[in-house]
Amino acid sequence: MTDAPNWDKEIQHLDLSDPAGLVDAYLIILMKPDPDSARRFVSPELSIRFTGNRPMTDPMDTTAFNKGRYAWVKKRFEATEVMSGGTLQYAVVYNRGTLYGEWPDGTPFENNRYVDRYVIRDGLITEMDVWNDSAEWLLVRAGLAEL
Repeated sequence: MTDAPNWDKEIQHLDLSDPAGLVDAYLIILMKPDPDSARRFVSPELSIRFTGNRPMTDPMDTTAFNKGRYAWVKKRFEATEVMSGGTLQYAVVYNRGTLYGEWPDGTPFENNRYVDRYVIRDGLITEMDVWNDSAEWLLVRAGLAEL
């Protein structure tokens, strides 16, 4: 597995006037993790539906959840896709890729698929939906399922 990317260097090259750039910057900062800085990209009315349909309202909620599920976790972006016609005024954006990191017992993992869906309104993220394979992988680790 590789070390985490240099987040600050990656953010410098993003176009924050583009919905995809805004989502990428938010995710890069959130995955540091730095939920306090990530708040600058979200609406005060943010609605998050995290894995398992867990309702959340703040970037700190996702960081706290991840701290309980993983020793650490990062994302490798494969694509960030803005649906046709999307602008900072209104856009639906998908970010997909794989998770890598360590489980709480220190066992490394990688290639754990994820898809995130974002809604942007007036230049801020108002909705975030998160799906990944972690729950399935945890079932396999517990001997309750096979891949």
